[in-house]
Amino acid sequence: MPTFDKGPILVTGASGGIGGATVRQLCDTGAAVIASGRNTEALDALANETGCRTLAFDLTSEESVKAALEGLDLWGVVNCGGFGGEIATPMETDIEVFDKVIAINTRGALLVTKYAARAMIRLGKGGAIVNVSSQASLVALRGHISYGASKAALDNITRVSAMELGPHNIRVNGVHPTVVMTEMSAFYWGRPDIAEPFLSQMPLGRWATEDEIAAPIVFLLSDAASMITGVALPIDGGFTAC
Repeated sequence: MPTFDKGPILVTGASGGIGGATVRQLCDTGAAVIASGRNTEALDALANETGCRTLAFDLTSEESVKAALEGLDLWGVVNCGGFGGEIATPMETDIEVFDKVIAINTRGALLVTKYAARAMIRLGKGGAIVNVSSQASLVALRGHISYGASKAALDNITRVSAMELGPHNIRVNGVHPTVVMTEMSAFYWGRPDIAEPFLSQMPLGRWATEDEIAAPIVFLLSDAASMITGVALPIDGGFTAC
């Protein structure tokens, strides 16, 4: 089991399924974890369960992110905060929804990286950042014009950040999950006309679990991945390989 003793790790989107599973797995290793998310009740429950700290801020506001992270000692970050937006074609997409998806998934992750990296550089201990992207950034998925665009932009942030922060011994990687069947995703992916063709193209032929996404995130944060930076790691049952 990896150990984390170099400093706190911030997990955004911790009130969601993947973020919460990541917090639990990190806390199981003894890591000092700071959990952030929109649902304060879920965060409080997670803190009671795991002993993590909680930190509230608005991913869409630079002032809020700056106020929360300036002066905060951090060694690691998981940018897991996200917004799914809508299922729409390019012809039908609501630009206000598009702007919100970009503001949270792309701009929000960049804001956290901006201020967290400053803290890591100040401490001089190196660090690791994992950005939670999506299979939707690697291949075209119908209806995912906004979400896929936001995650593709996040992938470039990952690569450029890996290049810029490498001299400070800060690694930056991305993970690209397939669908985790949650209540939020079931409205679309739970439809037989959507699910059956999708799963028939996936070699493993099933949905992912939250823990199956969290485990590679924890690995990429750990010293076991100390020579890995700038990668895009699909966690997709082989879907994007076909």
